Amino acid sequence: MTSVKDQQAMGSKRVVISVDAMGGDRGPATVVAGIADSAAKNPDLAFILHGPEAGLRELVSKRRELDGRVTLRDASGVVTMDDKPSQVMRNGKGTSMWSTLESVREGEATVAVSCGNTGALMALSMIRLRKLPGVNRPAIAILWPSRNPQGFNVMLDVGADIKADAQDLLQYALMGASYARNGLHLDRPRVGLLNVGTEEHKGRAELKEAHDLIRAQADHGKYDFVGFVEGGDIPGKRCDVIVTDGFTGNVALKTGEGTASLIGDLLKEAFAYSPLSRIASLLALTSLKRLKQRIDPRRVNGGVFLGLNGTVVKSHGSADATGVSAAVKLAFQLAQSGFGERLAARVAATLEETGKSGVASDAAGQQDAAGHKDVK
Repeated sequence: MTSVKDQQAMGSKRVVISVDAMGGDRGPATVVAGIADSAAKNPDLAFILHGPEAGLRELVSKRRELDGRVTLRDASGVVTMDDKPSQVMRNGKGTSMWSTLESVREGEATVAVSCGNTGALMALSMIRLRKLPGVNRPAIAILWPSRNPQGFNVMLDVGADIKADAQDLLQYALMGASYARNGLHLDRPRVGLLNVGTEEHKGRAELKEAHDLIRAQADHGKYDFVGFVEGGDIPGKRCDVIVTDGFTGNVALKTGEGTASLIGDLLKEAFAYSPLSRIASLLALTSLKRLKQRIDPRRVNGGVFLGLNGTVVKSHGSADATGVSAAVKLAFQLAQSGFGERLAARVAATLEETGKSGVASDAAGQQDAAGHKDVK
């Protein structure tokens, strides 16, 4: 198979994605099927695939879409869903997850994708890729289907860390706004802080402090702060970025996924209730397919780790081939936009401008005139 270096020597302009073939609930065959789907749709993709080489070679050889587009990296160890992050940090070398992150660290790939253990992936990411200077806690950001014109809202954190103080929430707001600008093409995203009510006197002390910090940084960070928002605003159109701590965000995420699944099951039951309802389902088939697509969590599978020296996309552990393909698509879009470099450059620029070592902002401006891209 053609190596990444060989592709680069031949002048290939393909975006290289580093993929962990192991660790997901459905095994490496599903991961290979997912990247094959992505390869068939996008000729500009290439992959470094990590796991037991012999087994992966057999799976890849059955997919013509992957001919000449996959480099295999042998890694016999596997991080399971039951492994504790602390154990993986000590003994993770030699696993497919470690190897996947190493390819990004070494500059061989632009983005890492894994379906594995979230806590272990974040722990290894912080060890191998390191946090951006000025970032206290990295966050996981997801795209949530919404009523907004762009079709999605950004929500973070959804599980990187269960704790977040006021400064952490400010960093999430700044990084989330950057993600919305680069991922959703919103020039000035609207940011909301999740709370139990919209009134400014409600909520814990750290939320009130974060409210004032996020509001004070709005002009500098090129976003509009709408204040406190509630759970109903997560899929709404009041804001584009929802900021919260990882505990609350993860509960909201799992609740949303469960609700979407319940709605799908209830619709099936309703249309199967009687002969007339089955006829009605045939008449409404096109609309039902559109609804299924809108609420299908596989379509937006992939959380992005923000605040690291490298981009990592975390796919759902139970993702099927469609879900893996969606995560790879997100990784490709972020790589094409240069999102990781933009975020790192803006964090560094803000630290230089403000001299505050605990705040990672996404302020307006450009890099110097040495041929660098403008940073969003």
